[in-house]
Amino acid sequence: MKIIVPATSANIGPGFDSVGVAVSKYLTVEVLEGTEDWIIEHDLGEEIPADKTNLLITTALEVSENLLPHRLKMSSDIPLARGLGSSSSVIVAGIELANQLGNLQLSDEDKLRIANSIEGHPDNVAPAIFGNLVVASYVDGELSHLVAPFPVCSLLAYIPSYELKTSESRGVLPETLSYKEAVAASAVSNMAITGLLTGDMVLAGKAIQNDHFHEPYRQRLVREFASVKSIALTAGAYGVYLSGAGPTIMILAPRDKVELISQAVNRLGHDGELVQLIVDTQGLRVEK
Repeated sequence: MKIIVPATSANIGPGFDSVGVAVSKYLTVEVLEGTEDWIIEHDLGEEIPADKTNLLITTALEVSENLLPHRLKMSSDIPLARGLGSSSSVIVAGIELANQLGNLQLSDEDKLRIANSIEGHPDNVAPAIFGNLVVASYVDGELSHLVAPFPVCSLLAYIPSYELKTSESRGVLPETLSYKEAVAASAVSNMAITGLLTGDMVLAGKAIQNDHFHEPYRQRLVREFASVKSIALTAGAYGVYLSGAGPTIMILAPRDKVELISQAVNRLGHDGELVQLIVDTQGLRVEK
């Protein structure tokens, strides 16, 4: 049995902690024979545990504490701490591992509720479960979500060579916004969502790159952001935003501008990788 979970790009500008899209990088967990103790075989680095202290297992046991241990093979091309949902993918996989081994018969809504309770917000875990674009909210204990197709466009992810921990990225955010600032930020967010849901990428792009909630504060943590954004927009991109907590920079581009934008960004000579992604429309899946 294999559990497959896509990477995610969250926030999408002003959709802070509430909007995300599933993209074509993946975590795969292969469930093998039963064992006396949990064993996780992976090549993801020494800092990732290979026993029951791994986030995958701690999540699964939080969902169902009496699971029998198994040998697992875990692989992932989702870069760690880069703003593409690497930890969220593991949480979602852990929930599905418990669902399968414990025969829990969880619905996708059940999985979202559990994942949100662990992660604290739904913007990454929701698209990892459902695929596509997901707009979600978690306010006063009430969780809501809407799944929709992502508009036709190309996604170019510039992935810097360095990590940026979510805790560090959240540490630069203000505790409050003034009423006037909150109204302006919400108006921009409304336009971004309207553009995405109606397929108007020109409208969406303008709003996405004018976020007031987090990008003004986080930009200084991502030294490449200003130059990548400027040159991508000059080359014809719809919009540019900081993916998740960063440092990945996501470029939304017309399909006929991909090559021109790619060449322009690569000419900057930054220490990172430019990757073309597609929207994952399946989300979490299990192959048996």
